[in-house]
Amino acid sequence: QSFIFTILMTISLSSCYVMSFDVGKGAKVGVTQSKKNHYLIQGLIPLSTVDVKEMSAGASDYSVTIEHSFLDGFLQFLTAGIYTPNSVTVVR
Repeated sequence: QSFIFTILMTISLSSCYVMSFDVGKGAKVGVTQSKKNHYLIQGLIPLSTVDVKEMSAGASDYSVTIEHSFLDGFLQFLTAGIYTPNSVTVVR
């Protein structure tokens, strides 16, 4: 039974992801701003996406993290994949 539980947990958590990258030399000051991207049908149809350059407030050095958090996955699960958000965080 523990094997089945392990397999089910692995499958249910497999869609969580984090993607990070730096623009310029990366974050310097530590000012953080977070917003959400909103998609339909497993991410195929964008409803609204954030503008990372706008979130950076003109900084030339900043870090971007895009993640599908547990809450995002839970919302996707509740809507059977119809609504699929992800979170974007910019640190400058």
